Amino acid sequence: MARSRLSIGSSPAFNFVLTMGVVNLFGDMTYEGGGAINGQFMASLGASATVVSITAGLGEFLGYALRSVSGYIADRTGRYWLVTFVGYAINLLAVPAMALVGNWQVAALLVLAERIGRAIRKPTVEAMLSYTTGKHGKGWVYAVNTALDETGATLGPLIIALVLLLHGDYRTGYALLLTSSVLALGALTVARINFPVPSRLEEGRTAQASGLNRSYWLYMVAAACFAAGLMSYELVAYHLANAKVVGGPSIPVLLAFSTGCGVIASLVLGKLYDRAPLSTLLVAVFLSSLFSPLVFLGGFPALLSGMVLWGIGYATQDTLFKAVVASVLPEGKRNFAFGLFYTGYGAGWLIGSVATGLLYDQSRVALVAFAVFAQLISLPLFVIAKRQEPSPRQEA
Repeated sequence: MARSRLSIGSSPAFNFVLTMGVVNLFGDMTYEGGGAINGQFMASLGASATVVSITAGLGEFLGYALRSVSGYIADRTGRYWLVTFVGYAINLLAVPAMALVGNWQVAALLVLAERIGRAIRKPTVEAMLSYTTGKHGKGWVYAVNTALDETGATLGPLIIALVLLLHGDYRTGYALLLTSSVLALGALTVARINFPVPSRLEEGRTAQASGLNRSYWLYMVAAACFAAGLMSYELVAYHLANAKVVGGPSIPVLLAFSTGCGVIASLVLGKLYDRAPLSTLLVAVFLSSLFSPLVFLGGFPALLSGMVLWGIGYATQDTLFKAVVASVLPEGKRNFAFGLFYTGYGAGWLIGSVATGLLYDQSRVALVAFAVFAQLISLPLFVIAKRQEPSPRQEA
């Protein structure tokens, strides 16, 4: 079946993908801009490396664990747009609110609130996008959305870096991100008006399973292992500032550089996934596993290489894993399936964040060994999961 790609206006389905991509562009500009300085800001308020890492890890855990709850509610009530708006509002407004805090405890609570908001809206967005995959391909739909998402994630840290370069402070940077928050909510309103019922965009059968099968659970375990070794930028930024590898304004620039690499990686990996799903997934995971020794043990040239690989890791998480879940979706439980999958992913992230935060203060070599092993152990699990996928005949 021929699939259209980037022709704007060629189909309502692709226009919906683009519109939600613009929402996520401004959304990521907001919270990735904030994420570029959260670690340093909390440190300036007296937080330790362990506190920063555990806060980031707990935030990611809540950001994933609560997705099953919001997904279940959306499936049961059918109020997916209401759930989406509530999630985006919390997700986006918590970031500029950081400009008002005076201690690391309140800052940590806002970091958690931002992740909780993201948890509320994520399953509904991914489920709504899944209705377009029959026409445009699972890998490509999530790749395009992620590319726009990561474009915002590139611009946000660059804006913060410019603020710091012009001798502004962290609070000024957070306050400036209110603009992108408002733009994201405006674009979301446009999506709601133009596409009130995304399920009408479906062409063919985009949900394959009647329930959560064995392959689904194996994919979840594999993804959790991967997550345990993929650290948040808060810990990376803390390390760069603490070890004085680069100057303060350069730390957000490095995040922008990495996410810019992620934009390219998402498009390439998404296109390749639709042709060779398993091979693409395995290569991406392997490349991601190499980032930590380069970032935490090497000099500046190694750091740059490591940040490229970190970007590939995030492209794997944000593009390939969504495509993987879309391949084993149960009809009638799309929101819940996406949410539950990322609950398992978040559990792995929390375990990894606690471990790496504690190990950082003891031994960076041990930290690297843990991160590499955690991601490599996911490789055979992904292979087994793929082999367990039921064939179309079995599904029928």
